[in-house]
Amino acid sequence: MNRVGDIGFLIGVSLIFSCCYTLDFSVLEVLLPVMQEMNFVYYNISVLDLVCFFFYIGVMGKSAQLGLHT
Repeated sequence: MNRVGDIGFLIGVSLIFSCCYTLDFSVLEVLLPVMQEMNFVYYNISVLDLVCFFFYIGVMGKSAQLGLHT
């Protein structure tokens, strides 16, 4: 189940990089309002919400929380 956490974290990081072209925290702090306003093409969900969801999946998988423990 550790791999589920790895994949969730990897997808979250790749979404941040594909939208902002950086992983520097000081730049991401400035771009945070922009990420809140960016929506996907066919869905009414912001990029920031989706990144947070995948980071949450990553944390749940890495710490073996309920549903992802063996």
